[in-house]
Amino acid sequence: MSPQEGVGALTGEIRTGLLDDGRTFAVLSAATFALKAIFVKLAYAAHPVDAVTLLALRMGIALPFFLWLARRERGAAEGPLTPRLWGGVLIVGFLGYYLSSLFDFIGLTYISTGLERLILFVYPTLVLLIGAAWLKQPVRGKAWGALAVCYLGLAAAVWHDLEQSGDARAVAIGGAWVFASSVTYALYYIGVGKLASRVGSTRLAAYCGAASCLMVLAHYAAAGSPVRLGELPASVWGYAAAMATISTVLPIVLLAAAIRRLGAGRAATFSTLGPVLTIAFSWVILGEPATWQQVVGLTLVVGGVSWLGKST
Repeated sequence: MSPQEGVGALTGEIRTGLLDDGRTFAVLSAATFALKAIFVKLAYAAHPVDAVTLLALRMGIALPFFLWLARRERGAAEGPLTPRLWGGVLIVGFLGYYLSSLFDFIGLTYISTGLERLILFVYPTLVLLIGAAWLKQPVRGKAWGALAVCYLGLAAAVWHDLEQSGDARAVAIGGAWVFASSVTYALYYIGVGKLASRVGSTRLAAYCGAASCLMVLAHYAAAGSPVRLGELPASVWGYAAAMATISTVLPIVLLAAAIRRLGAGRAATFSTLGPVLTIAFSWVILGEPATWQQVVGLTLVVGGVSWLGKST
């Protein structure tokens, strides 16, 4: 074998190994999803556009993918859906991809991407609290400590935004919208847990995604948004397309590949990279300032959520 052939063979082995390693897919899924808030902020900076219009662009571009995936999964092994299951799918789609996304986009008009990502990342604490209040599931002692660490971290992240913006009202309004997004996502997560085994995880994602895309487009049409899609500059369309492909479709595909190779539990552990990457991207791409409060908040929230996962 010549040196060139040897290098080629070694490169092929490395490439194959990376593609066969579920960890690579899990990291890429976290990274691509972490860019979502960055694209939203870039779109807002490029041209005056409201949250509903920008979300309609994103979901309109993503709709063909969800429809294709839904068609592909139509004959899934779990069998046809009953009217009751269809109702559950529509409710979950309404809570997740539609309502949670809408609240998130509105919140991002007020607060930094770093604070937004950390507020969203505490959704496991809300799943736990909703389960305790609604499903009467007891909260263990160590879980309370994890909850305290998470929300202490959020307080540090809020402190960061207050110091940087100097606008307590904007931080309060934006934080409330994103927290509402986290609550609705927690409800979506609980609903997915109830439906996934009966519908199939991929088919559920496809049906919920397609339904929510249609809900968003209906909302846009009914709201009579002051900005017409055809009047938006190419830059906004470009950021919306990046959101739809890089931060919506691609993470779903990559996560499915990771779960096939690692299992759902191991693949989920890589989600802790999300806030770290979003904040890093906000520093590098958006030029948002890095402060010790934000770093402390990030450390506490990620550590608290990881501790919560081990204690429940």
